Amino acid sequence: MRPFPVVFALMLGSLVPRAHAVDAPPPSDWIDPRTGHRVIRLSPDTGGGSLYFHQQAYTPEGDKVILRTREGIMAVDISRLGREAPRRELILADASPIAMAWRSREAYFFVREESILRAVHVDNRKVRDVVRLPPLARGTQFAVNCDETQLILIGPDPEGKTVPRTPPAGGAGGTLEANWAAGTPKMISSIDIRTGTLRVLHRENDWTNHLQCSPTDPRQILFCHEGPWHFTNRTWTLRTDGGVPRALHQRSMNMEIWGHEFFSQDGKTVWFDLQTPRSAVFWLAGVELATGRRTWYSIRREEWSVHYNVSADGKLFAGDGGGPGSVAAYGADGEKLDPPGNGQWIYLFRPAPVRGRSPQDAEARTEIGVFKSERLVDMTAHDYSKDRGVEPNVTFTPDGRWIVFSGNFHSPRDARGRAVTHAYAVEIARSVAAK
Repeated sequence: MRPFPVVFALMLGSLVPRAHAVDAPPPSDWIDPRTGHRVIRLSPDTGGGSLYFHQQAYTPEGDKVILRTREGIMAVDISRLGREAPRRELILADASPIAMAWRSREAYFFVREESILRAVHVDNRKVRDVVRLPPLARGTQFAVNCDETQLILIGPDPEGKTVPRTPPAGGAGGTLEANWAAGTPKMISSIDIRTGTLRVLHRENDWTNHLQCSPTDPRQILFCHEGPWHFTNRTWTLRTDGGVPRALHQRSMNMEIWGHEFFSQDGKTVWFDLQTPRSAVFWLAGVELATGRRTWYSIRREEWSVHYNVSADGKLFAGDGGGPGSVAAYGADGEKLDPPGNGQWIYLFRPAPVRGRSPQDAEARTEIGVFKSERLVDMTAHDYSKDRGVEPNVTFTPDGRWIVFSGNFHSPRDARGRAVTHAYAVEIARSVAAK
């Protein structure tokens, strides 16, 4: 797809986000005064959020992005983003999207009451049944593979037996550890969309989670073992055409953690947050699936992010920062840092290699680099907390000119301390010099 040209424009009515009355709409277009980057609100006045960071949210042509809103599935035309106000259209009321289709202009959604996967066309709003789940397929997570022939599910294993674990000594003993220790029989299965045939791919007694399908290989699955990250061997791949699960990383030291894995957009590499050890040394690490070659990019504590993402050409990365309760706000000894060590920003990262080579480099299979960062959006007023907040979940638009994310920094808090979530796009090119 040809990239769209960019026209820089300042919306003089609201250059800077500010507090506003409860009944006033949040700003729609402004220049972040601390970064000089332009931000445009994609969601309607009533709110709406972007999809999870690894879910496909864009049409194959790159002209529309889908949002989750309180009204239903909404499509936003981004083909002239920055030149015209975003054009929003409610595609289907009272529905929540799983993801956009990889090849067609449809958004998938699941109707649990009927155990059926459906799709709605983002242009003509036609709804069709895709596949009905057979009785044994009571999935809790769903993903459609890239050639749209298989629905992949993670759900309870009806034949599995719970096998409790003993947490390692020194565990915190909280709910997360207890859930992990209880044992959770899970089953990964596939359903042929054309025939409805169910096939069990893998059974295990782990907290199986974070299901993803490769954007380019219709037989490649990515999943994780959830739980306390320092207890688990987290990141795994599995092929639907045979074979056993493959662990992409192995712990080399006490308290080493990794997770929030995602595919590169060409499907060749899996990237993940890596800390060696937890809360001390920070990396974004990648494993090339075909060769096993590893790449680690060093990240400063203040630039650590809850989630990362990569552009279609693989040249740029993004991060969504972290809040006061995030892992980078604590030291390796578990003590809370004052002030917190992580930054609350939407970040742009440009990777660069480390200069020089050592005698061991000829045998080493890990390339080391660094991230050169740029701040795009001030997230100081954003609530990252799990109980009241929202994860920003950064993604690059297909033309590589904008980063889409969610935020709640504009909305007044309700009686429970919660704020309305909105979806935004920040322009990667800087509009003005930051003050």
